[in-house]
Amino acid sequence: MTIQKATNITWHKGDVTREDRNKLLNQKGIVIWFTGLSGSGKSTLAHALEKKLFHERKLSFVLDGDNIRHGLNKNLGFSPEDREENIRRIGEVAKLFSEAGIITMTAFISPYRSDRDKARALLEKGKFIEVFLKVPLKIAEKRDPKGLYKKARKGEIKEFTGISAPYEEPFNPEIIIDTSKHSIIESTKIIYKFLKDKELI
Repeated sequence: MTIQKATNITWHKGDVTREDRNKLLNQKGIVIWFTGLSGSGKSTLAHALEKKLFHERKLSFVLDGDNIRHGLNKNLGFSPEDREENIRRIGEVAKLFSEAGIITMTAFISPYRSDRDKARALLEKGKFIEVFLKVPLKIAEKRDPKGLYKKARKGEIKEFTGISAPYEEPFNPEIIIDTSKHSIIESTKIIYKFLKDKELI
Protein backbone atom coordinates (compact mmCIF):
# COMPACT_ATOMS: atom_id res chain seq x y z
CA MET A 1 0.00 0.00 0.00
CA THR A 2 3.02 2.28 0.23
CA ILE A 3 3.91 2.17 -3.48
CA GLN A 4 4.24 5.65 -4.98
CA LYS A 5 1.52 5.85 -7.64
CA ALA A 6 1.45 9.58 -8.29
CA THR A 7 3.83 10.86 -10.97
CA ASN A 8 5.01 14.30 -12.06
CA ILE A 9 4.99 15.61 -8.51
CA THR A 10 7.53 17.86 -6.79
CA TRP A 11 8.14 18.47 -3.08
CA HIS A 12 7.66 22.17 -2.32
CA LYS A 13 9.70 23.55 0.55
CA GLY A 14 8.12 26.46 2.40
CA ASP A 15 9.80 29.63 3.61
CA VAL A 16 8.73 29.07 7.22
CA THR A 17 10.82 26.37 8.89
CA ARG A 18 10.04 23.94 11.69
CA GLU A 19 12.35 26.00 13.91
CA ASP A 20 10.39 29.15 13.07
CA ARG A 21 7.16 27.50 14.19
CA ASN A 22 8.79 26.13 17.34
CA LYS A 23 9.93 29.65 18.27
CA LEU A 24 6.48 31.09 17.56
CA LEU A 25 4.76 28.50 19.77
CA ASN A 26 7.57 28.31 22.35
CA GLN A 27 7.59 24.52 22.16
CA LYS A 28 8.93 21.67 20.03
CA GLY A 29 6.75 19.76 17.61
CA ILE A 30 6.97 16.11 18.63
CA VAL A 31 4.97 12.90 18.39
CA ILE A 32 3.97 11.02 21.54
CA TRP A 33 2.90 7.58 20.35
CA PHE A 34 0.68 5.72 22.84
CA THR A 35 0.47 1.99 22.20
CA GLY A 36 -1.07 -0.90 24.11
CA LEU A 37 -4.02 -3.23 24.25
CA SER A 38 -7.59 -2.03 24.02
CA GLY A 39 -8.52 -0.90 27.52
CA SER A 40 -4.95 -0.06 28.51
CA GLY A 41 -5.84 3.63 28.80
CA LYS A 42 -4.33 5.13 25.65
CA SER A 43 -7.09 7.61 24.80
CA THR A 44 -7.80 8.46 28.44
CA LEU A 45 -4.15 9.19 29.19
CA ALA A 46 -3.55 11.06 25.94
CA HIS A 47 -6.47 13.38 26.65
CA ALA A 48 -5.37 13.87 30.25
CA LEU A 49 -1.91 14.88 29.03
CA GLU A 50 -3.46 17.14 26.41
CA LYS A 51 -5.42 18.92 29.15
CA LYS A 52 -2.29 19.26 31.30
CA LEU A 53 -0.35 20.74 28.37
CA PHE A 54 -3.22 23.09 27.55
CA HIS A 55 -3.13 24.48 31.08
CA GLU A 56 0.61 24.97 30.62
CA ARG A 57 -0.18 26.96 27.47
CA LYS A 58 1.23 24.33 25.12
CA LEU A 59 -0.49 23.53 21.82
CA SER A 60 -1.21 19.83 21.50
CA PHE A 61 -3.67 17.55 19.75
CA VAL A 62 -4.79 13.93 20.13
CA LEU A 63 -5.20 11.75 17.07
CA ASP A 64 -7.52 9.06 18.44
CA GLY A 65 -7.91 5.66 16.79
CA ASP A 66 -11.69 5.55 16.70
CA ASN A 67 -11.99 9.18 15.62
CA ILE A 68 -9.60 8.71 12.71
CA ARG A 69 -11.58 5.69 11.52
CA HIS A 70 -14.67 7.91 11.26
CA GLY A 71 -13.02 9.98 8.55
CA LEU A 72 -9.50 9.64 7.16
CA ASN A 73 -9.39 5.87 7.57
CA LYS A 74 -13.08 5.02 7.24
CA ASN A 75 -12.30 2.73 4.30
CA LEU A 76 -10.02 0.48 6.38
CA GLY A 77 -10.95 -2.61 8.37
CA PHE A 78 -8.89 -4.66 10.82
CA SER A 79 -7.07 -7.13 8.60
CA PRO A 80 -3.26 -7.12 9.00
CA GLU A 81 -2.99 -5.19 5.72
CA ASP A 82 -5.56 -2.59 6.76
CA ARG A 83 -3.97 -2.21 10.19
CA GLU A 84 -0.64 -1.54 8.49
CA GLU A 85 -2.16 1.11 6.23
CA ASN A 86 -4.05 2.63 9.16
CA ILE A 87 -0.80 3.20 11.06
CA ARG A 88 1.09 4.30 7.93
CA ARG A 89 -1.44 7.06 7.30
CA ILE A 90 -1.54 8.22 10.90
CA GLY A 91 2.26 8.22 11.04
CA GLU A 92 2.33 10.60 8.08
CA VAL A 93 -0.38 12.82 9.60
CA ALA A 94 1.42 12.89 12.95
CA LYS A 95 4.62 13.91 11.17
CA LEU A 96 2.82 16.84 9.48
CA PHE A 97 1.33 17.95 12.79
CA SER A 98 4.73 17.84 14.47
CA GLU A 99 6.26 19.86 11.64
CA ALA A 100 3.59 22.48 12.30
CA GLY A 101 5.01 22.70 15.84
CA ILE A 102 2.19 20.81 17.54
CA ILE A 103 2.77 18.32 20.35
CA THR A 104 0.96 15.45 18.68
CA MET A 105 -0.37 12.42 20.55
CA THR A 106 -1.58 9.29 18.83
CA ALA A 107 -3.82 6.81 20.65
CA PHE A 108 -3.85 3.62 18.57
CA ILE A 109 -3.35 0.00 19.52
CA SER A 110 -0.80 -0.16 16.66
CA PRO A 111 -0.14 -3.84 17.38
CA TYR A 112 2.73 -4.43 14.99
CA ARG A 113 6.24 -3.44 15.99
CA SER A 114 7.36 -2.87 12.39
CA ASP A 115 4.54 -0.37 11.78
CA ARG A 116 5.47 1.64 14.86
CA ASP A 117 9.13 1.57 13.81
CA LYS A 118 8.18 2.96 10.39
CA ALA A 119 6.28 5.80 12.08
CA ARG A 120 9.33 6.51 14.24
CA ALA A 121 11.59 6.58 11.18
CA LEU A 122 9.57 9.46 9.73
CA LEU A 123 10.82 11.83 12.44
CA GLU A 124 14.16 13.12 13.56
CA LYS A 125 15.82 11.36 16.47
CA GLY A 126 14.31 12.44 19.77
CA LYS A 127 11.07 13.71 18.21
CA PHE A 128 9.20 10.38 18.55
CA ILE A 129 8.31 9.26 22.06
CA GLU A 130 6.81 5.79 22.28
CA VAL A 131 4.68 5.29 25.39
CA PHE A 132 3.85 1.63 26.03
CA LEU A 133 0.91 1.11 28.35
CA LYS A 134 1.85 -2.31 29.66
CA VAL A 135 -1.31 -3.58 31.25
CA PRO A 136 -2.03 -7.30 31.79
CA LEU A 137 -4.59 -8.70 29.35
CA LYS A 138 -6.83 -9.84 32.20
CA ILE A 139 -6.98 -6.26 33.52
CA ALA A 140 -7.66 -4.75 30.09
CA GLU A 141 -10.33 -7.36 29.49
CA LYS A 142 -11.89 -6.71 32.89
CA ARG A 143 -12.13 -3.00 32.11
CA ASP A 144 -13.54 -3.59 28.60
CA PRO A 145 -14.93 -0.02 28.31
CA LYS A 146 -16.44 -0.64 24.88
CA GLY A 147 -17.53 -4.25 25.44
CA LEU A 148 -15.16 -5.37 22.68
CA TYR A 149 -13.44 -8.18 24.55
CA LYS A 150 -16.79 -9.71 25.40
CA LYS A 151 -17.78 -9.64 21.72
CA ALA A 152 -14.38 -11.01 20.67
CA ARG A 153 -14.70 -13.91 23.11
CA LYS A 154 -18.08 -14.72 21.58
CA GLY A 155 -16.57 -14.64 18.09
CA GLU A 156 -18.58 -11.57 17.10
CA ILE A 157 -15.39 -9.58 16.38
CA LYS A 158 -12.73 -11.18 14.23
CA GLU A 159 -9.02 -10.41 14.40
CA PHE A 160 -9.26 -8.66 17.77
CA THR A 161 -5.91 -7.73 19.27
CA GLY A 162 -5.01 -9.76 22.33
CA ILE A 163 -7.65 -12.42 21.66
CA SER A 164 -7.55 -13.54 18.03
CA ALA A 165 -4.84 -11.22 16.69
CA PRO A 166 -1.34 -10.56 18.07
CA TYR A 167 0.07 -7.58 19.93
CA GLU A 168 3.83 -7.11 19.65
CA GLU A 169 5.26 -5.28 22.65
CA PRO A 170 7.86 -2.57 21.94
CA PHE A 171 11.50 -3.53 22.50
CA ASN A 172 12.78 -0.12 23.63
CA PRO A 173 9.97 2.39 24.22
CA GLU A 174 10.90 5.71 25.77
CA ILE A 175 8.29 5.24 28.50
CA ILE A 176 6.59 2.17 29.99
CA ILE A 177 3.59 2.64 32.28
CA ASP A 178 1.52 -0.10 33.88
CA THR A 179 -1.87 1.57 34.18
CA SER A 180 -3.04 -1.19 36.51
CA LYS A 181 -0.56 0.20 39.04
CA HIS A 182 -0.53 3.91 38.21
CA SER A 183 -3.54 6.23 38.17
CA ILE A 184 -4.22 8.58 35.27
CA ILE A 185 -2.88 11.48 37.35
CA GLU A 186 0.31 9.58 38.18
CA SER A 187 0.74 8.41 34.59
CA THR A 188 0.30 11.95 33.27
CA LYS A 189 2.96 13.20 35.69
CA ILE A 190 5.39 10.49 34.51
CA ILE A 191 5.09 11.56 30.87
CA TYR A 192 5.10 15.28 31.67
CA LYS A 193 8.29 14.89 33.72
CA PHE A 194 9.93 13.00 30.86
CA LEU A 195 9.09 15.81 28.44
CA LYS A 196 10.44 18.41 30.85
CA ASP A 197 13.62 16.46 31.57
CA LYS A 198 14.29 16.07 27.83
CA GLU A 199 13.58 19.79 27.33
CA LEU A 200 10.83 19.02 24.83
CA ILE A 201 8.43 21.42 26.56
